[in-house]
Amino acid sequence: MGETIAIQTQGLVKSCGPVRALRGVNLEVRAGEMFGFLGPNGAGKTTTIRCLLDLIRPDSGSVRVLGLDPRVNPVAVRSRVGYLPGELNLEPNLKMKQALHYLNDLRGNKADWGHVRQLAQRLDLDLRTQIKNLSKGNKQKVGVL
Repeated sequence: MGETIAIQTQGLVKSCGPVRALRGVNLEVRAGEMFGFLGPNGAGKTTTIRCLLDLIRPDSGSVRVLGLDPRVNPVAVRSRVGYLPGELNLEPNLKMKQALHYLNDLRGNKADWGHVRQLAQRLDLDLRTQIKNLSKGNKQKVGVL
């Protein structure tokens, strides 16, 4: 039996107005592989990821994530996949713990808070700190929690 394919795109095309952001992207990432998007601004990295999560729809081509078509089952895909954007925008007046509780509510209250506290300690984060008082790097750490 062959390896499981975690991510697959075939002929993925997406235009944003007159700009063709994706020009027939073919991609295959097998389960267990590590894959990173590297490239200059405007190369289509974020556009591809947003198509994988059905945050935007491609003009043509096919997408499969964990065996699912995100256009048909977007909730199922997003419930199994994490996405941390370059700029994480959270409500600035919330404390980290409040923001994490909010995000946990959106994902069905599945968080292991003992593990969250342990990770916060390892990352040197005080969950009582307001989001607006965090550096960009510490906001990224909150996104990992």
